[in-house]
Order: sequence, then C-alpha cells, then structure tokens
Amino acid sequence: MKILAIDCTAAPASVAVTEDGKILSSSFTNVGLTHSQTLMPMLDAVLKNAQISRDDIDLFAINAGPGSFTGVRIGVAALKGLTLSDDPKCLPVSTLESMAYNFCGVRDCTVVGVMDARCRQVYTAAFAVLGETVERLSEDSALSFEEFETRLKTYKTPVVLVGDGAALCYNEFQKNHPELELAPEHLRYQNAVGTAACAARHLAAGETPVSGSDILPVYLRAPQAERELKKKQEAQKA
Repeated sequence: MKILAIDCTAAPASVAVTEDGKILSSSFTNVGLTHSQTLMPMLDAVLKNAQISRDDIDLFAINAGPGSFTGVRIGVAALKGLTLSDDPKCLPVSTLESMAYNFCGVRDCTVVGVMDARCRQVYTAAFAVLGETVERLSEDSALSFEEFETRLKTYKTPVVLVGDGAALCYNEFQKNHPELELAPEHLRYQNAVGTAACAARHLAAGETPVSGSDILPVYLRAPQAERELKKKQEAQKA
C-alpha cells in the first residue's frame, strides 16, 4: 500500500510517501517560511522523486491536529485538494500520536508529545513505545503548565518529551523532575514519515478511511479571536 502523508501543524512542514512501511520519498523543512510557500512544492517533489503520481496513492494521511490553527487548516485544505471529495481514501491522525512513531524501534520509553499552545498551555498526550508498537496512555488534551506537571508524575520512566513545546517544558520542569529527557533534535518534531506509520497502524487495526470532504481540523481549544470575543461578551453581561 502506498501512503502519502502530510504534516504542517507547527513550524516544520513535511511530506512523505511510503509503501508497506518502506520510505519511498520524504521531505522535511523547518526554515521559517510559511506553509503556503513550502507545502505544494514539497508535495510535487516527493511524488516526482518517488516516481509515482497522485493516482498511484492508496491512502492519504494527515496530522489533523492539534497544532497551529493556521498550519492545521492549510494541511487539511491541501489534503482536500489532493483527493476527490467523495473518494474514501483519507485517514486523519493525531499530531501528538504520530510523533511517538519517531521512537519505534529506537528505544522503549514513555513518549510525551508537547506542543506549545501559548499562554503557558500545552497540547499533550502520552504513549508507551515498546519495540515497534505504540500504545496510547492518555487522550489529547489542552493543559495548563500546572496541570501538565501534575500529569507528569503519573508516567512510567524513562519519559521523553517530543514536539515544539518539548524544550520549553524540559527547561521548566526538569529541575523538579530529573527523570525527564529531551528528545534529540532529529527525533523531536512531527514528521510525515511518522504520520504515515501511524495511519498504517490505524488502518491495520480496522479504522475505516474517509473522504477528503469529511476531514476536519482538530483544535482542542477555540481560536484566540473566538476566545477574545467570548471574554468581551461575558464582560458586557457583567
């Protein structure tokens, strides 16, 4: 099975094509350009380098969130554009879960995905990695720093932090939690290769693909503009 996977849920962007677990072609960039500048050229290059066309793809996978509101929307829109609206060949997966696949076959540990949600909040979830298997330990959540630290105490060591909020949380909590480890740079961020592996695992477990029109962004919390409007409305009622 050929899978084309996309991620642009944070500052990095990546695209990959895999076939039965083998990486045919992949591209990763983290240079600060907007995803509207980088994503489509990366898609074209990855398909060209894999020597296949869009029609050869059996499954389209995407990190549907959580993450940057703009990045998530761009990725979902790109996927919709790649597929026929009624063609059930798409599988959305969690950004946080896909990052745990970076450690498959690397080491056994508890991988804690941490994405910076600003305002001293994070998007987070934990996964047990044992050999080539990934087991979810907690649901994707938006937590305050205080709530996140409380949850840290429940995880089995070693605990490895991944994601664009990993360094932030490591610096914040490592003094009181010496068991924490910061993932090395090359394994720290979400990558479309992990997205493809995660989607393949979900498909093997019986999850049914959907059409591109059914893919929706996963935010976990309301966008800032919506939150500010709600505050303003509550203030007017007071």
